Amino acid sequence: MEQPEPVGPPPRKPYNSATNAQLTERNRLVAEKVIIIGSGPAGWSAAIYAARAELKPLVFEGAHTQENYQNGTAPLGQLALTTEVENYPGFPSGDLQSFLESAIHPERIPLFHLHEGKHAVTGPELMNLMRQQASNFGTRIITDDVISLNLKSRPFVVHTLEGGKYETDSLIIATGARANYLGLPSEDAFKNRGVSACAVCDGALPRFRNKPLIVVGGGDSAVEEASYLTKYASKVHMIVRRDKLRASMIMQERAIANPKIQMEWNHTLDEVIGNDKDGVTNVRLASTVGEGKRELPATGVFLAIGHTPNTDFLEGQIEINEKGYILWKKPHRTETSVEGVFAAGDVADDYYRQAITSAGTGCMAALDAERWLAGQGFH
Repeated sequence: MEQPEPVGPPPRKPYNSATNAQLTERNRLVAEKVIIIGSGPAGWSAAIYAARAELKPLVFEGAHTQENYQNGTAPLGQLALTTEVENYPGFPSGDLQSFLESAIHPERIPLFHLHEGKHAVTGPELMNLMRQQASNFGTRIITDDVISLNLKSRPFVVHTLEGGKYETDSLIIATGARANYLGLPSEDAFKNRGVSACAVCDGALPRFRNKPLIVVGGGDSAVEEASYLTKYASKVHMIVRRDKLRASMIMQERAIANPKIQMEWNHTLDEVIGNDKDGVTNVRLASTVGEGKRELPATGVFLAIGHTPNTDFLEGQIEINEKGYILWKKPHRTETSVEGVFAAGDVADDYYRQAITSAGTGCMAALDAERWLAGQGFH
């Protein structure tokens, strides 16, 4: 008697343990159907959908170089540099250790600090879960940086830091955008311990509730961050280097009218102060008009001085907007100015910049690529 097909997800495939050199040799002569550049939520979501569509995606997740870690462009994206992720659906606070140990390949577990206690999933855990899910469906992964592309002819050509050369019929760019920081050593020392570049991501954490907070910046984004933080903070100090905001007039009026926002005109952030136990406890401000330095109590410092999309390697081959983000050429589509090239996540989204929206556009890019390939006769 014929057995019914099993219900549920397919059995877990072996962990992808091929070395970069083995994958380089394996793929040297045959053009890929789709290559995905980037390993944040957009990249892994695209890989999951592309793999399930039998496109056999190849992902370049980035290289483990000191420069990448300093720039915030290391494998697994910006989310891997965060602590708890409370706003990604499906991961409420809880004890996830047993699940993580059963879901993630044992070779990956030592690479990050595993969940202990009852709290939300952490950034490294979430990103490793996404990576594992993509790998389970057959995604091939190379830990290398893409340094240049040739998009002027087909198949497209991808060049990597380790000297690899790959050809592909379609391409999904999901390289993200890195937050801009001031470059203070103390700022770097307290990242994820009170220093953040995303109020929506981190503002509701217990360490910031009913405490004085700092927002650095004077544009629309800074006002939006400060306004959002007033839901949780006892007071939000906006550090503005001039005597006026750069924000639009309506945003300026909103900030100045808010009783919980205090403007610190003509000041810059000079140093973040804290300790290993408590994280950030104070900040030191420096006057830009010769009035010396002073300290303010604060448990959080939020940088709102912009983001830089990771598009240098494109070398002008794809159309970008005035902020440097890749342009989506059609509404509700991920198509770029080059046919067969799609963009997903923060490299093209200069507005939302959230893990969940990045994952959504990663799904869209994979579906767009699949349909484009089918229209070109690639199966």
